[in-house]
Amino acid sequence: MKLVRNLLYLVVLVFVLLAATAFAALNPFPVTLDLAVGTVEVTASLAMIMAFAAGWLFGLLCAGLVLFRNFGEKRRLRRATDMAEAEVRALRSLPGHAAD
Repeated sequence: MKLVRNLLYLVVLVFVLLAATAFAALNPFPVTLDLAVGTVEVTASLAMIMAFAAGWLFGLLCAGLVLFRNFGEKRRLRRATDMAEAEVRALRSLPGHAAD
């Protein structure tokens, strides 16, 4: 199962690299990017790579923030559970009331 998954990842990666190479070869012309503070002239393939990289980094940042928030919540819940378990142990160790 793991071998099939790894093989599928490899096939997808090779396909993406071939598609990127074909895109770069078919679009060698320069593109002017207006960045509000100035203009930059780059090839179309480099502009696409920069856009994908920026999106990827933004996605990693968002996912990291969610993970950190989940870790904090997990820590808080673990502390609350430990306190509740300690209270239950303390109550169980008290002598019981005799039935009348």
